[in-house]
Amino acid sequence: MKLHERLRELRQERGQRLKDVSEIAGISIPYLSDLERGRTNPSLDTLQTLAGAYGITVHDLLLSVEFYGEVSQQSLPKGLAELIADPVLGQQMTPDWISSLSRIELRGKRPQTKEDWYDIFRNLKRILE
Repeated sequence: MKLHERLRELRQERGQRLKDVSEIAGISIPYLSDLERGRTNPSLDTLQTLAGAYGITVHDLLLSVEFYGEVSQQSLPKGLAELIADPVLGQQMTPDWISSLSRIELRGKRPQTKEDWYDIFRNLKRILE
């Protein structure tokens, strides 16, 4: 997940609007929108401010963010890590599948459960075979 996706995800998980975060963090709505769209990159001070507004540390904010296109276990979306760790279903997950699945969003949202991720994997595999 890229930084701008993580920022949007954090806000949406909490059911907040850009206006809500703007008021809490003291950051303008247009700047927050640009951050969430990947149009600009935040400074470390801005990351600290946003992390504080979400009640997390900068480390936690960046934990699931991919750098240089790498996919790490910590950067895997919710539910996908559970699927990969599953002793039976996880055996089917090659690095290519993991990389591809980790980029999937449906209608702007990521699947949340292991079952949702497996359904997507199974359907894509059937289409591609």
